[in-house]
Amino acid sequence: MSAVNASSSGKPLRVLARVARLRRGEARSFALAVLLGWAAVIAGVGLLTASGYLISRAAQRPLFVSLMVTVTIVRSFGLARAALRYLERLASHDLALRALARLRTGFYAALAPLGAGALGDRRRGDLLARFVADVDSLQDLYLRALAPPVVASLVILTAGAGAAVILPETGFVLAGCLIVLALLVPLLTAAAAASAGRRQAPARARLAEELLEALEGSVELAVAGRASERAARIDRASRRLIRIGVGDALAGAGASTLQALGSGLTVVAVLIVAIPAVHGGHLSGVLLAALVMLALGALEGLAPLPLAARRLRASIEAARRLDDVSSLRPTVSEPVAPRPLPGTQRLALRAENVSFAFPDGHTALVGVTLELAAGCRVALTGPSGTGKTTLAELLVRFADPQAGAVTLGGIDLRELALEDLRSSVVLIAQDAHVFTTSVRENLLLARRGATEPELWAALEAVALAEHVRLLPGGLDTLVGEDGNLLSGGQRQRLTVARALVSGARFIILDEPTAQLDRETASRLIARVAAAAGERGLLVITHRPAEVASFDAVYELRDGRLVRPAATAAARRAGAAAARRPAAQLTSLRSRA
Repeated sequence: MSAVNASSSGKPLRVLARVARLRRGEARSFALAVLLGWAAVIAGVGLLTASGYLISRAAQRPLFVSLMVTVTIVRSFGLARAALRYLERLASHDLALRALARLRTGFYAALAPLGAGALGDRRRGDLLARFVADVDSLQDLYLRALAPPVVASLVILTAGAGAAVILPETGFVLAGCLIVLALLVPLLTAAAAASAGRRQAPARARLAEELLEALEGSVELAVAGRASERAARIDRASRRLIRIGVGDALAGAGASTLQALGSGLTVVAVLIVAIPAVHGGHLSGVLLAALVMLALGALEGLAPLPLAARRLRASIEAARRLDDVSSLRPTVSEPVAPRPLPGTQRLALRAENVSFAFPDGHTALVGVTLELAAGCRVALTGPSGTGKTTLAELLVRFADPQAGAVTLGGIDLRELALEDLRSSVVLIAQDAHVFTTSVRENLLLARRGATEPELWAALEAVALAEHVRLLPGGLDTLVGEDGNLLSGGQRQRLTVARALVSGARFIILDEPTAQLDRETASRLIARVAAAAGERGLLVITHRPAEVASFDAVYELRDGRLVRPAATAAARRAGAAAARRPAAQLTSLRSRA
Protein backbone atom coordinates (compact mmCIF):
# COMPACT_ATOMS: atom_id res chain seq x y z
CA MET A 1 0.00 0.00 0.00
CA SER A 2 1.27 3.39 -0.91
CA ALA A 3 -0.32 6.71 -0.29
CA VAL A 4 0.20 10.11 -1.78
CA ASN A 5 -0.38 12.77 0.81
CA ALA A 6 -0.71 15.92 -1.21
CA SER A 7 -0.64 18.09 1.85
CA SER A 8 2.99 17.21 2.33
CA SER A 9 3.98 17.58 -1.31
CA GLY A 10 2.17 20.80 -2.20
CA LYS A 11 0.97 24.05 -0.76
CA PRO A 12 -2.23 23.97 1.34
CA LEU A 13 -4.08 26.21 -1.09
CA ARG A 14 -3.23 23.82 -3.92
CA VAL A 15 -4.76 20.96 -1.92
CA LEU A 16 -7.83 23.11 -1.27
CA ALA A 17 -8.18 23.90 -4.96
CA ARG A 18 -7.94 20.22 -5.90
CA VAL A 19 -10.37 18.90 -3.30
CA ALA A 20 -12.98 21.65 -3.66
CA ARG A 21 -12.65 22.56 -7.34
CA LEU A 22 -15.90 23.91 -8.78
CA ARG A 23 -17.45 22.18 -11.76
CA ARG A 24 -18.64 24.16 -14.78
CA GLY A 25 -22.26 24.53 -13.68
CA GLU A 26 -21.17 25.30 -10.13
CA ALA A 27 -18.83 28.02 -11.37
CA ARG A 28 -21.80 29.76 -13.02
CA SER A 29 -23.79 29.47 -9.78
CA PHE A 30 -20.85 30.91 -7.86
CA ALA A 31 -20.60 33.84 -10.25
CA LEU A 32 -24.34 34.46 -9.91
CA ALA A 33 -24.12 34.36 -6.10
CA VAL A 34 -21.22 36.84 -6.16
CA LEU A 35 -23.05 39.16 -8.55
CA LEU A 36 -26.22 39.12 -6.44
CA GLY A 37 -24.18 39.64 -3.25
CA TRP A 38 -22.44 42.65 -4.78
CA ALA A 39 -25.73 44.06 -6.04
CA ALA A 40 -27.30 43.66 -2.58
CA VAL A 41 -24.43 45.52 -0.90
CA ILE A 42 -24.51 48.28 -3.53
CA ALA A 43 -28.27 48.60 -3.01
CA GLY A 44 -27.51 49.06 0.69
CA VAL A 45 -24.85 51.65 -0.14
CA GLY A 46 -27.34 53.46 -2.37
CA LEU A 47 -29.98 53.30 0.36
CA LEU A 48 -27.70 54.87 2.97
CA THR A 49 -26.29 57.48 0.55
CA ALA A 50 -29.75 58.55 -0.63
CA SER A 51 -30.99 58.55 2.98
CA GLY A 52 -28.10 60.79 4.07
CA TYR A 53 -28.81 63.19 1.24
CA LEU A 54 -32.55 63.14 2.02
CA ILE A 55 -32.07 63.89 5.70
CA SER A 56 -29.62 66.71 5.03
CA ARG A 57 -31.81 68.21 2.31
CA ALA A 58 -34.92 67.92 4.47
CA ALA A 59 -33.14 69.86 7.23
CA GLN A 60 -33.08 72.85 4.82
CA ARG A 61 -36.92 72.74 4.71
CA PRO A 62 -37.44 72.77 0.94
CA LEU A 63 -40.79 72.16 -0.71
CA PHE A 64 -41.88 68.57 -0.16
CA VAL A 65 -42.39 68.08 -3.89
CA SER A 66 -38.68 68.64 -4.48
CA LEU A 67 -37.90 65.65 -2.23
CA MET A 68 -40.26 63.19 -3.96
CA VAL A 69 -37.61 61.88 -6.34
CA THR A 70 -35.18 61.24 -3.49
CA VAL A 71 -37.89 59.54 -1.42
CA THR A 72 -38.69 57.28 -4.37
CA ILE A 73 -35.00 56.43 -4.78
CA VAL A 74 -34.71 55.54 -1.09
CA ARG A 75 -37.76 53.27 -1.29
CA SER A 76 -36.45 51.62 -4.47
CA PHE A 77 -33.06 50.90 -2.92
CA GLY A 78 -34.72 49.51 0.21
CA LEU A 79 -36.92 47.11 -1.76
CA ALA A 80 -34.09 46.15 -4.12
CA ARG A 81 -31.75 45.41 -1.23
CA ALA A 82 -34.20 42.98 0.39
CA ALA A 83 -35.02 41.25 -2.90
CA LEU A 84 -31.38 40.97 -3.97
CA ARG A 85 -30.29 39.63 -0.57
CA TYR A 86 -33.03 36.99 -0.74
CA LEU A 87 -31.97 35.94 -4.25
CA GLU A 88 -28.31 35.90 -3.19
CA ARG A 89 -29.14 33.58 -0.30
CA LEU A 90 -31.03 31.25 -2.63
CA ALA A 91 -28.19 31.12 -5.15
CA SER A 92 -25.37 30.74 -2.62
CA HIS A 93 -27.10 28.07 -0.54
CA ASP A 94 -28.12 26.14 -3.63
CA LEU A 95 -24.46 26.18 -4.69
CA ALA A 96 -23.28 25.13 -1.23
CA LEU A 97 -25.73 22.23 -0.97
CA ARG A 98 -24.96 20.97 -4.48
CA ALA A 99 -21.24 21.17 -3.79
CA LEU A 100 -21.76 19.42 -0.45
CA ALA A 101 -23.56 16.52 -2.16
CA ARG A 102 -20.77 16.30 -4.75
CA LEU A 103 -18.06 16.34 -2.09
CA ARG A 104 -19.77 13.59 -0.10
CA THR A 105 -20.23 11.46 -3.21
CA GLY A 106 -16.67 12.08 -4.35
CA PHE A 107 -15.18 11.29 -0.96
CA TYR A 108 -17.21 8.10 -0.70
CA ALA A 109 -16.18 7.11 -4.23
CA ALA A 110 -12.53 7.60 -3.24
CA LEU A 111 -13.01 5.79 0.07
CA ALA A 112 -14.98 2.75 -1.13
CA PRO A 113 -12.25 1.06 -3.26
CA LEU A 114 -9.54 1.44 -0.62
CA GLY A 115 -10.46 -1.41 1.67
CA ALA A 116 -9.02 -2.04 5.10
CA GLY A 117 -5.49 -2.53 3.78
CA ALA A 118 -5.16 0.96 2.34
CA LEU A 119 -6.85 2.64 5.30
CA GLY A 120 -4.30 1.17 7.70
CA ASP A 121 -4.93 1.98 11.35
CA ARG A 122 -7.37 4.83 10.72
CA ARG A 123 -10.24 4.50 13.16
CA ARG A 124 -13.92 4.50 12.20
CA GLY A 125 -14.62 7.60 14.30
CA ASP A 126 -11.91 9.54 12.50
CA LEU A 127 -13.26 8.48 9.09
CA LEU A 128 -16.77 9.44 10.19
CA ALA A 129 -15.53 12.87 11.29
CA ARG A 130 -13.88 13.39 7.91
CA PHE A 131 -16.96 12.21 6.03
CA VAL A 132 -19.34 14.45 8.02
CA ALA A 133 -17.65 17.35 9.80
CA ASP A 134 -14.80 17.99 7.35
CA VAL A 135 -17.06 17.84 4.31
CA ASP A 136 -19.50 20.16 6.11
CA SER A 137 -16.61 22.59 6.69
CA LEU A 138 -15.98 22.71 2.97
CA GLN A 139 -19.53 23.86 2.23
CA ASP A 140 -18.53 27.11 3.97
CA LEU A 141 -15.70 27.48 1.48
CA TYR A 142 -17.95 28.80 -1.27
CA LEU A 143 -20.54 30.55 0.86
CA ARG A 144 -18.43 32.21 3.55
CA ALA A 145 -14.79 31.98 2.48
CA LEU A 146 -14.47 32.64 -1.26
CA ALA A 147 -17.49 34.76 -2.14
CA PRO A 148 -16.97 37.57 0.47
CA PRO A 149 -13.50 38.63 -0.79
CA VAL A 150 -14.75 38.80 -4.38
CA VAL A 151 -17.83 40.77 -3.34
CA ALA A 152 -15.68 43.08 -1.19
CA SER A 153 -13.33 43.78 -4.12
CA LEU A 154 -16.24 44.76 -6.35
CA VAL A 155 -17.75 46.91 -3.58
CA ILE A 156 -14.46 48.76 -3.04
CA LEU A 157 -14.23 49.59 -6.75
CA THR A 158 -17.86 50.67 -6.97
CA ALA A 159 -17.87 52.69 -3.73
CA GLY A 160 -14.59 54.36 -4.62
CA ALA A 161 -15.96 55.33 -8.03
CA GLY A 162 -19.19 56.62 -6.48
CA ALA A 163 -17.31 58.76 -3.93
CA ALA A 164 -15.03 60.07 -6.69
CA VAL A 165 -18.08 61.29 -8.62
CA ILE A 166 -19.08 63.41 -5.60
CA LEU A 167 -15.52 64.49 -4.72
CA PRO A 168 -12.50 62.95 -6.48
CA GLU A 169 -10.22 63.16 -3.45
CA THR A 170 -12.64 61.24 -1.24
CA GLY A 171 -12.88 58.48 -3.85
CA PHE A 172 -9.15 57.74 -3.52
CA VAL A 173 -9.17 58.08 0.27
CA LEU A 174 -12.21 55.83 0.68
CA ALA A 175 -10.86 53.17 -1.69
CA GLY A 176 -7.46 53.23 0.02
CA CYS A 177 -8.94 52.90 3.52
CA LEU A 178 -11.22 50.09 2.40
CA ILE A 179 -8.33 48.21 0.79
CA VAL A 180 -6.18 48.49 3.93
CA LEU A 181 -9.10 47.41 6.11
CA ALA A 182 -9.96 44.51 3.76
CA LEU A 183 -6.40 43.18 3.95
CA LEU A 184 -5.29 44.00 7.47
CA VAL A 185 -8.23 42.76 9.58
CA PRO A 186 -8.61 39.33 7.86
CA LEU A 187 -4.84 38.73 8.00
CA LEU A 188 -4.71 39.49 11.72
CA THR A 189 -7.81 37.38 12.28
CA ALA A 190 -6.38 34.46 10.33
CA ALA A 191 -3.14 34.65 12.29
CA ALA A 192 -5.03 34.68 15.59
CA ALA A 193 -7.23 31.76 14.54
CA ALA A 194 -4.47 29.71 12.89
CA SER A 195 -3.73 27.56 15.92
CA ALA A 196 -7.41 26.94 16.64
CA GLY A 197 -8.09 26.10 12.99
CA ARG A 198 -5.29 23.53 12.84
CA ARG A 199 -6.37 21.81 16.04
CA GLN A 200 -10.14 21.96 15.68
CA ALA A 201 -10.68 19.21 13.08
CA PRO A 202 -8.44 16.62 14.83
CA ALA A 203 -10.07 17.45 18.18
CA ARG A 204 -13.52 17.02 16.65
CA ALA A 205 -12.43 13.71 15.13
CA ARG A 206 -11.09 12.54 18.49
CA LEU A 207 -14.39 13.34 20.20
CA ALA A 208 -16.28 11.48 17.44
CA GLU A 209 -14.03 8.43 17.92
CA GLU A 210 -14.63 8.37 21.67
CA LEU A 211 -18.40 8.77 21.27
CA LEU A 212 -18.66 6.12 18.55
CA GLU A 213 -16.63 3.58 20.51
CA ALA A 214 -18.65 4.29 23.66
CA LEU A 215 -21.97 3.84 21.84
CA GLU A 216 -20.90 0.64 20.09
CA GLY A 217 -19.39 -0.89 23.22
CA SER A 218 -21.81 0.48 25.80
CA VAL A 219 -22.93 -2.97 26.99
CA GLU A 220 -19.38 -4.31 27.29
CA LEU A 221 -18.24 -1.16 29.10
CA ALA A 222 -21.10 -1.45 31.59
CA VAL A 223 -20.41 -5.14 32.23
CA ALA A 224 -16.69 -4.49 32.71
CA GLY A 225 -17.32 -1.52 34.97
CA ARG A 226 -15.43 0.83 32.64
CA ALA A 227 -18.31 3.16 31.76
CA SER A 228 -17.14 5.96 34.06
CA GLU A 229 -13.62 5.73 32.64
CA ARG A 230 -14.96 6.07 29.11
CA ALA A 231 -17.20 8.97 30.18
CA ALA A 232 -14.13 10.72 31.60
CA ARG A 233 -12.31 10.29 28.29
CA ILE A 234 -15.27 11.72 26.40
CA ASP A 235 -15.38 14.64 28.84
CA ARG A 236 -11.66 15.37 28.29
CA ALA A 237 -12.07 15.27 24.51
CA SER A 238 -15.12 17.53 24.75
CA ARG A 239 -13.35 20.05 26.99
CA ARG A 240 -10.39 20.19 24.62
CA LEU A 241 -12.70 20.95 21.71
CA ILE A 242 -14.43 23.62 23.80
CA ARG A 243 -11.09 25.28 24.63
CA ILE A 244 -10.19 25.37 20.95
CA GLY A 245 -13.63 26.78 20.14
CA VAL A 246 -13.16 29.51 22.75
CA GLY A 247 -9.89 30.46 21.11
CA ASP A 248 -11.64 30.69 17.77
CA ALA A 249 -14.42 32.80 19.31
CA LEU A 250 -11.87 35.17 20.87
CA ALA A 251 -10.27 35.59 17.46
CA GLY A 252 -13.69 36.45 16.08
CA ALA A 253 -14.33 38.95 18.86
CA GLY A 254 -10.97 40.59 18.20
CA ALA A 255 -11.82 40.79 14.52
CA SER A 256 -15.11 42.53 15.29
CA THR A 257 -13.28 45.07 17.45
CA LEU A 258 -10.72 45.77 14.76
CA GLN A 259 -13.48 46.02 12.17
CA ALA A 260 -15.36 48.62 14.23
CA LEU A 261 -12.18 50.60 14.88
CA GLY A 262 -11.24 50.52 11.21
CA SER A 263 -14.73 51.61 10.20
CA GLY A 264 -14.53 54.63 12.48
CA LEU A 265 -11.10 55.60 11.15
CA THR A 266 -12.37 55.28 7.57
CA VAL A 267 -15.23 57.70 8.24
CA VAL A 268 -12.82 60.11 9.97
CA ALA A 269 -10.47 59.96 6.96
CA VAL A 270 -13.33 60.79 4.59
CA LEU A 271 -14.38 63.71 6.79
CA ILE A 272 -10.83 65.06 7.00
CA VAL A 273 -10.76 65.31 3.20
CA ALA A 274 -14.38 66.39 2.65
CA ILE A 275 -14.80 69.12 5.31
CA PRO A 276 -12.16 71.44 3.83
CA ALA A 277 -13.87 70.99 0.46
CA VAL A 278 -17.14 72.15 2.02
CA HIS A 279 -15.43 75.20 3.52
CA GLY A 280 -13.78 75.91 0.20
CA GLY A 281 -17.10 75.76 -1.62
CA HIS A 282 -16.10 72.74 -3.71
CA LEU A 283 -18.64 70.48 -2.02
CA SER A 284 -22.20 71.08 -0.88
CA GLY A 285 -22.89 70.43 2.81
CA VAL A 286 -25.80 68.23 1.82
CA LEU A 287 -23.43 65.96 -0.10
CA LEU A 288 -21.09 65.71 2.90
CA ALA A 289 -23.69 63.63 4.73
CA ALA A 290 -24.17 61.53 1.59
CA LEU A 291 -20.42 60.83 1.46
CA VAL A 292 -20.32 59.74 5.09
CA MET A 293 -23.30 57.43 4.59
CA LEU A 294 -21.74 56.07 1.40
CA ALA A 295 -18.58 55.16 3.35
CA LEU A 296 -20.65 53.44 6.06
CA GLY A 297 -22.60 51.49 3.44
CA ALA A 298 -19.40 50.36 1.72
CA LEU A 299 -18.07 49.06 5.02
CA GLU A 300 -20.98 46.58 5.07
CA GLY A 301 -19.34 44.76 2.17
CA LEU A 302 -16.19 44.25 4.26
CA ALA A 303 -17.95 42.95 7.38
CA PRO A 304 -17.85 39.22 6.35
CA LEU A 305 -14.10 39.25 5.62
CA PRO A 306 -12.78 38.32 9.11
CA LEU A 307 -15.17 35.37 9.24
CA ALA A 308 -14.12 34.48 5.69
CA ALA A 309 -10.48 34.35 6.80
CA ARG A 310 -11.33 31.99 9.64
CA ARG A 311 -13.53 29.82 7.42
CA LEU A 312 -10.79 29.66 4.82
CA ARG A 313 -8.33 28.43 7.44
CA ALA A 314 -10.80 25.77 8.61
CA SER A 315 -11.53 24.77 5.00
CA ILE A 316 -7.82 24.33 4.26
CA GLU A 317 -7.46 22.01 7.26
CA ALA A 318 -10.59 20.07 6.27
CA ALA A 319 -9.37 19.78 2.67
CA ARG A 320 -6.00 18.50 3.89
CA ARG A 321 -7.66 15.81 6.00
CA LEU A 322 -9.96 14.75 3.15
CA ASP A 323 -7.09 14.71 0.70
CA ASP A 324 -5.10 12.60 3.13
CA VAL A 325 -7.64 9.80 2.59
CA SER A 326 -8.89 10.45 -0.94
CA SER A 327 -5.34 10.52 -2.33
CA LEU A 328 -4.59 7.04 -0.99
CA ARG A 329 -4.15 4.39 -3.62
CA PRO A 330 -6.23 1.19 -3.40
CA THR A 331 -4.31 -1.92 -2.47
CA VAL A 332 -5.62 -3.57 -5.65
CA SER A 333 -6.56 -2.15 -9.04
CA GLU A 334 -8.78 -3.17 -11.91
CA PRO A 335 -7.03 -4.93 -14.81
CA VAL A 336 -6.75 -2.93 -18.02
CA ALA A 337 -8.35 -5.74 -20.07
CA PRO A 338 -10.21 -8.05 -17.65
CA ARG A 339 -10.75 -11.65 -18.67
CA PRO A 340 -14.25 -13.17 -18.49
CA LEU A 341 -14.97 -15.89 -15.96
CA PRO A 342 -15.52 -19.38 -17.38
CA GLY A 343 -19.21 -20.22 -17.64
CA THR A 344 -18.94 -23.66 -16.06
CA GLN A 345 -20.09 -24.04 -12.47
CA ARG A 346 -17.33 -26.53 -11.59
CA LEU A 347 -14.65 -23.98 -10.88
CA ALA A 348 -11.96 -24.12 -8.24
CA LEU A 349 -10.63 -21.30 -6.09
CA ARG A 350 -6.95 -21.93 -5.49
CA ALA A 351 -4.13 -20.22 -3.61
CA GLU A 352 -0.86 -21.58 -4.94
CA ASN A 353 2.42 -21.09 -3.08
CA VAL A 354 1.17 -17.75 -1.76
CA SER A 355 3.32 -15.51 0.46
CA PHE A 356 2.29 -12.19 1.94
CA ALA A 357 3.94 -9.63 4.22
CA PHE A 358 2.55 -6.39 5.64
CA PRO A 359 4.19 -3.01 4.93
CA ASP A 360 5.74 -3.04 8.43
CA GLY A 361 7.67 -6.18 7.48
CA HIS A 362 5.55 -8.68 9.42
CA THR A 363 5.23 -11.91 7.42
CA ALA A 364 1.69 -13.32 7.47
CA LEU A 365 1.85 -16.18 4.95
CA VAL A 366 4.71 -18.30 3.58
CA GLY A 367 4.24 -20.64 0.63
CA VAL A 368 0.58 -21.44 1.32
CA THR A 369 -1.27 -23.69 -1.11
CA LEU A 370 -4.99 -24.33 -0.62
CA GLU A 371 -7.77 -25.32 -3.00
CA LEU A 372 -11.51 -24.90 -2.61
CA ALA A 373 -13.46 -26.77 -5.27
CA ALA A 374 -17.15 -26.46 -6.06
CA GLY A 375 -19.24 -28.39 -3.55
CA CYS A 376 -16.30 -28.90 -1.19
CA ARG A 377 -16.29 -28.08 2.52
CA VAL A 378 -12.90 -26.88 3.75
CA ALA A 379 -11.97 -25.51 7.18
CA LEU A 380 -9.04 -23.39 8.29
CA THR A 381 -8.01 -23.36 11.94
CA GLY A 382 -5.18 -21.96 13.99
CA PRO A 383 -4.40 -19.43 16.72
CA SER A 384 -5.12 -15.74 16.31
CA GLY A 385 -2.57 -13.79 14.29
CA THR A 386 -1.39 -16.71 12.17
CA GLY A 387 -2.70 -15.32 8.87
CA LYS A 388 -6.13 -16.94 8.51
CA THR A 389 -7.97 -13.68 7.84
CA THR A 390 -5.14 -12.51 5.58
CA LEU A 391 -5.52 -15.64 3.45
CA ALA A 392 -9.30 -15.09 3.27
CA GLU A 393 -8.76 -11.51 2.11
CA LEU A 394 -6.35 -12.68 -0.58
CA LEU A 395 -9.02 -15.11 -1.85
CA VAL A 396 -11.40 -12.18 -2.49
CA ARG A 397 -8.53 -9.92 -3.59
CA PHE A 398 -8.63 -7.30 -0.87
CA ALA A 399 -4.87 -7.47 -1.40
CA ASP A 400 -2.47 -9.22 -3.79
CA PRO A 401 0.18 -11.73 -2.66
CA GLN A 402 3.84 -10.76 -2.98
CA ALA A 403 4.62 -14.27 -4.24
CA GLY A 404 2.52 -17.02 -5.75
CA ALA A 405 -0.94 -16.53 -7.19
CA VAL A 406 -4.61 -16.91 -6.36
CA THR A 407 -6.70 -18.26 -9.23
CA LEU A 408 -10.38 -18.79 -9.95
CA GLY A 409 -11.10 -21.34 -12.64
CA GLY A 410 -7.40 -21.25 -13.52
CA ILE A 411 -7.41 -17.47 -14.08
CA ASP A 412 -5.27 -15.24 -11.87
CA LEU A 413 -7.51 -12.97 -9.81
CA ARG A 414 -5.45 -9.99 -10.99
CA GLU A 415 -6.81 -10.61 -14.49
CA LEU A 416 -10.48 -10.59 -13.43
CA ALA A 417 -12.76 -7.58 -13.01
CA LEU A 418 -13.30 -6.94 -9.29
CA GLU A 419 -17.07 -6.96 -9.75
CA ASP A 420 -16.97 -10.39 -11.41
CA LEU A 421 -14.65 -11.76 -8.75
CA ARG A 422 -16.60 -10.48 -5.74
CA SER A 423 -19.90 -11.64 -7.17
CA SER A 424 -18.37 -15.13 -7.40
CA VAL A 425 -16.48 -15.20 -4.08
CA VAL A 426 -18.06 -13.65 -0.98
CA LEU A 427 -16.31 -13.14 2.36
CA ILE A 428 -18.28 -12.66 5.57
CA ALA A 429 -15.87 -11.21 8.12
CA GLN A 430 -16.21 -11.75 11.85
CA ASP A 431 -17.27 -8.12 12.28
CA ALA A 432 -19.42 -7.96 9.12
CA HIS A 433 -21.68 -4.93 9.27
CA VAL A 434 -25.42 -5.13 9.90
CA PHE A 435 -27.03 -2.06 8.38
CA THR A 436 -29.58 0.18 10.07
CA THR A 437 -32.52 -1.06 8.06
CA SER A 438 -34.87 -4.04 7.91
CA VAL A 439 -34.02 -7.74 7.95
CA ARG A 440 -35.18 -7.94 4.33
CA GLU A 441 -32.94 -5.10 3.13
CA ASN A 442 -29.95 -6.53 4.97
CA LEU A 443 -30.41 -9.77 3.05
CA LEU A 444 -31.20 -8.15 -0.30
CA LEU A 445 -27.88 -6.33 -0.18
CA ALA A 446 -26.35 -9.61 -1.31
CA ARG A 447 -28.69 -10.02 -4.31
CA ARG A 448 -31.46 -7.58 -5.12
CA GLY A 449 -33.38 -10.14 -7.16
CA ALA A 450 -33.70 -12.72 -4.37
CA THR A 451 -37.26 -13.94 -3.81
CA GLU A 452 -38.99 -14.08 -0.44
CA PRO A 453 -38.81 -17.92 -0.28
CA GLU A 454 -35.05 -17.66 -0.86
CA LEU A 455 -34.75 -15.17 2.01
CA TRP A 456 -36.67 -17.46 4.35
CA ALA A 457 -34.59 -20.47 3.24
CA ALA A 458 -31.39 -18.59 4.10
CA LEU A 459 -32.77 -17.61 7.51
CA GLU A 460 -33.86 -21.21 8.08
CA ALA A 461 -30.35 -22.41 7.30
CA VAL A 462 -28.89 -20.21 10.03
CA ALA A 463 -31.68 -21.01 12.53
CA LEU A 464 -32.96 -17.43 12.49
CA ALA A 465 -36.27 -17.91 10.67
CA GLU A 466 -38.30 -18.67 13.79
CA HIS A 467 -37.06 -15.53 15.53
CA VAL A 468 -37.80 -13.35 12.49
CA ARG A 469 -41.34 -14.75 12.18
CA LEU A 470 -42.00 -13.64 15.76
CA LEU A 471 -40.89 -10.07 15.06
CA PRO A 472 -43.69 -7.46 14.64
CA GLY A 473 -42.95 -6.84 10.99
CA GLY A 474 -41.35 -10.13 10.06
CA LEU A 475 -38.80 -9.54 7.31
CA ASP A 476 -39.63 -5.83 7.31
CA THR A 477 -38.75 -5.33 10.98
CA LEU A 478 -36.00 -2.76 11.53
CA VAL A 479 -32.94 -4.21 13.24
CA GLY A 480 -31.86 -0.93 14.88
CA GLU A 481 -28.68 1.08 14.52
CA ASP A 482 -25.91 -1.32 13.48
CA GLY A 483 -28.33 -4.16 14.26
CA ASN A 484 -28.41 -3.38 17.98
CA LEU A 485 -31.93 -4.82 18.34
CA LEU A 486 -30.42 -8.24 17.63
CA SER A 487 -28.06 -10.17 19.88
CA GLY A 488 -24.43 -10.63 18.85
CA GLY A 489 -25.08 -14.20 17.71
CA GLN A 490 -28.17 -13.16 15.75
CA ARG A 491 -26.22 -10.43 13.97
CA GLN A 492 -23.57 -12.97 12.96
CA ARG A 493 -26.19 -15.42 11.71
CA LEU A 494 -27.90 -12.66 9.71
CA THR A 495 -24.64 -11.89 7.90
CA VAL A 496 -24.14 -15.61 7.17
CA ALA A 497 -27.68 -15.73 5.78
CA ARG A 498 -26.75 -12.75 3.58
CA ALA A 499 -23.90 -14.84 2.12
CA LEU A 500 -26.29 -17.72 1.39
CA VAL A 501 -28.67 -15.35 -0.40
CA SER A 502 -25.89 -14.17 -2.69
CA GLY A 503 -25.28 -15.92 -5.97
CA ALA A 504 -21.60 -16.44 -5.13
CA ARG A 505 -20.01 -19.73 -6.16
CA PHE A 506 -17.72 -19.70 -3.13
CA ILE A 507 -18.52 -18.61 0.43
CA ILE A 508 -15.83 -17.77 2.96
CA LEU A 509 -16.92 -17.39 6.59
CA ASP A 510 -14.43 -15.88 9.02
CA GLU A 511 -15.25 -16.96 12.60
CA PRO A 512 -19.03 -17.19 11.96
CA THR A 513 -19.68 -18.74 15.38
CA ALA A 514 -17.48 -16.58 17.61
CA GLN A 515 -20.48 -15.37 19.67
CA LEU A 516 -22.31 -18.73 19.87
CA ASP A 517 -21.98 -21.56 22.35
CA ARG A 518 -20.32 -24.74 21.10
CA GLU A 519 -23.49 -26.78 20.63
CA THR A 520 -25.32 -24.01 18.74
CA ALA A 521 -22.17 -23.29 16.72
CA SER A 522 -21.79 -26.92 15.62
CA ARG A 523 -25.44 -27.08 14.52
CA LEU A 524 -25.10 -23.81 12.63
CA ILE A 525 -21.99 -24.97 10.75
CA ALA A 526 -23.70 -28.23 9.78
CA ARG A 527 -26.83 -26.42 8.53
CA VAL A 528 -24.83 -23.87 6.55
CA ALA A 529 -22.70 -26.63 5.00
CA ALA A 530 -25.88 -28.39 3.88
CA ALA A 531 -27.48 -25.18 2.58
CA ALA A 532 -24.39 -24.24 0.56
CA GLY A 533 -25.20 -27.03 -1.90
CA GLU A 534 -22.84 -27.08 -4.85
CA ARG A 535 -21.03 -23.97 -3.71
CA GLY A 536 -17.56 -24.19 -2.22
CA LEU A 537 -17.48 -23.36 1.50
CA LEU A 538 -14.42 -22.28 3.49
CA VAL A 539 -14.92 -21.77 7.22
CA ILE A 540 -12.28 -20.13 9.41
CA THR A 541 -12.68 -21.09 13.05
CA HIS A 542 -10.84 -21.58 16.33
CA ARG A 543 -12.92 -24.67 17.10
CA PRO A 544 -11.81 -27.71 15.03
CA ALA A 545 -14.61 -29.83 16.51
CA GLU A 546 -17.22 -27.74 14.67
CA VAL A 547 -15.78 -28.70 11.26
CA ALA A 548 -14.77 -32.30 11.95
CA SER A 549 -17.17 -33.54 9.25
CA PHE A 550 -15.69 -31.30 6.55
CA ASP A 551 -13.85 -32.66 3.52
CA ALA A 552 -10.58 -31.12 4.66
CA VAL A 553 -9.35 -29.26 7.73
CA TYR A 554 -6.12 -27.28 7.56
CA GLU A 555 -4.21 -25.42 10.24
CA LEU A 556 -2.09 -22.31 9.87
CA ARG A 557 1.01 -22.22 12.06
CA ASP A 558 3.45 -19.33 11.81
CA GLY A 559 2.10 -18.47 8.36
CA ARG A 560 2.51 -21.99 7.00
CA LEU A 561 -0.30 -24.37 6.13
CA VAL A 562 -0.28 -27.84 7.70
CA ARG A 563 -2.88 -30.59 7.63
CA PRO A 564 -3.65 -32.07 11.04
CA ALA A 565 -4.94 -35.56 11.78
CA ALA A 566 -7.56 -36.94 9.40
CA THR A 567 -11.03 -35.51 9.81
CA ALA A 568 -14.02 -37.64 10.69
CA ALA A 569 -15.07 -37.63 7.03
CA ALA A 570 -11.62 -38.81 5.96
CA ARG A 571 -11.57 -41.51 8.66
CA ARG A 572 -14.95 -42.78 7.49
CA ALA A 573 -13.75 -42.82 3.89
CA GLY A 574 -10.58 -44.67 4.93
CA ALA A 575 -12.52 -47.20 6.95
CA ALA A 576 -14.85 -47.85 4.02
CA ALA A 577 -11.87 -48.34 1.71
CA ALA A 578 -10.31 -50.76 4.20
CA ARG A 579 -13.52 -52.78 4.40
CA ARG A 580 -13.80 -53.19 0.64
CA PRO A 581 -10.79 -55.58 0.21
CA ALA A 582 -11.94 -57.62 3.26
CA ALA A 583 -15.41 -57.96 1.77
CA GLN A 584 -13.94 -59.00 -1.56
CA LEU A 585 -11.77 -61.65 0.16
CA THR A 586 -14.81 -63.05 2.05
CA SER A 587 -16.72 -63.27 -1.23
CA LEU A 588 -13.91 -65.21 -2.95
CA ARG A 589 -13.70 -67.68 -0.06
CA SER A 590 -17.45 -68.32 -0.18
CA ARG A 591 -17.25 -69.05 -3.89
CA ALA A 592 -14.39 -71.49 -3.37
